[in-house]
Amino acid sequence: MVERLQKILSRCGIASRRAAEEMILSGRVTVNGSPAELGMKADPETDRILLDGKPISLPGESVYILLNKPRGYVTTLSDEKGRPTVRDLVGDCPARVYPVGRLDLNSEGLLILTNDGAAAHHLMHPSGHVAKEYLVRVRGDVPSALPVLRGPMSLDGELLSPALVRALPGNDAGTSLISITIREGKNRQVRRMCEAAKLQVLRLRRVREGNLLLGDLECGHWRFLTPEEITYLKSL
Repeated sequence: MVERLQKILSRCGIASRRAAEEMILSGRVTVNGSPAELGMKADPETDRILLDGKPISLPGESVYILLNKPRGYVTTLSDEKGRPTVRDLVGDCPARVYPVGRLDLNSEGLLILTNDGAAAHHLMHPSGHVAKEYLVRVRGDVPSALPVLRGPMSLDGELLSPALVRALPGNDAGTSLISITIREGKNRQVRRMCEAAKLQVLRLRRVREGNLLLGDLECGHWRFLTPEEITYLKSL
């Protein structure tokens, strides 16, 4: 079936459509030996489509997994610095899956991986306003910080949506535990919010994305999403 290249790349689980457009514009995609252009259409069954010189192929059954990412792993499939990646943790998954969004090197917790590019795009896209909840172990004056975290905040020149911030039981050795729920996904957003509120982040763990919960999944382990979770993901 003939369709736009960015849609084909998305269906292959390679990237969201927007990221696929950037791949095309940067000259990484060719069709039958010629550089691809934005807006070009192709038939993945009959045309030879290459990304970075390697052929793409449409996936079979879509696979959706939830990983409890440990600290010390980068959220990529390969790393030029030789650091451990999330691919090392999901090597026994029966399909090649790609991380949806990011958790920085020193953050941990819930990370969705899939080969369904469309579902990944909707989960990541800011227009979806998918709530992401983090449990954050901090050091500092939490009572003074809470109004700052809950009030109007800007990052990268943009006003953030109000965050839901709660102090939780579990104070220990001069540290406190707080829950922060955001709806954007800016780079290191929670850490930067805490820094603006004069809190030192000691541990940061994502425990929820929308209706998807980390639960009691062990650190470094993954599981398949349930049919109900997949239905929710596609509903986005």
